[in-house]
Amino acid sequence: MAPAKDRFFAIVNPAAGGGKSARLAGPALARLREKGLHIDVIASTCPGHGVQLARESYAQGYRKFLAVGGDGTAHEILNGVFAGNPSTERISLGFLPLGTGNSFLRDFTDKGVEASLDALIAKRTRPVDLIRLTHASGEIYSFNILSVGFTANVGALTNPVFKPLGHLGYLFGVLVGVVQLKRRAFVLRSDDESEWDTRRSLFLTFNNSKYTGGTMLIAPRADTSDGLIEFVRWGPIGRLGLLRMLPRLYDGTHLNHPLASRKAVKHVEFKIPVPVDVLIDGEIFSLECKSLDVIPSAVDIYI
Repeated sequence: MAPAKDRFFAIVNPAAGGGKSARLAGPALARLREKGLHIDVIASTCPGHGVQLARESYAQGYRKFLAVGGDGTAHEILNGVFAGNPSTERISLGFLPLGTGNSFLRDFTDKGVEASLDALIAKRTRPVDLIRLTHASGEIYSFNILSVGFTANVGALTNPVFKPLGHLGYLFGVLVGVVQLKRRAFVLRSDDESEWDTRRSLFLTFNNSKYTGGTMLIAPRADTSDGLIEFVRWGPIGRLGLLRMLPRLYDGTHLNHPLASRKAVKHVEFKIPVPVDVLIDGEIFSLECKSLDVIPSAVDIYI
């Protein structure tokens, strides 16, 4: 048997994609094995289990990982390896995107599983940055997006109720979010700024890649390997204005709105004294945020 460092450790989330992952994971993994890939497979059983499995497998010597599910599965693998114990040896991560959103891979392809299989078989990787959020009780790593405000509120609505409906469910969450619209200040400053930004906003997003919610082009200028965080801010737009602008969230032209702005940064410092909902790679966390930093070229992604 090949040593652990030469084998893939695949974590399957059978609940991803409304159960699609459980049905399709077997045939997809079989195709990879037919092409000579050595893969050890285990299924996660509950939220957070993938973090534990990835941490244990890294300690056992695995350096190649395979996320079989959605963005949340990849998020758990990366945090199992990096959070609280930054990797001292480089890892690589492949995807079998069988989940609901799969936003991250849209930066590179719209061919989903086939593109991922091709990259794994061809052993084709590219280095990708990670974003590290330091909060009051630890740290979380993101490969896709961190967001507060409207986008996080939509995620908090969508995940427990509408997520099984896929992109349509996210749209339902957006519409409910418009009805419950809140605009508040998330006090922060970035890089070498000395003044705190205390302006109210609809949302703030800190992006490593372009998409969220599967098809929302929140950060069209994001680059997964530029060593920068793409910071998108949308000011306190009203309900009617937001309803008119919603389609533009799907093609990136929302940034043309006078209340929208973007910039590329390396470090963000927060002054938010209470926990807030934070959307991180499609999942919702309630955190007291302290700072963000980019970790350039932290991981090799098969794509």
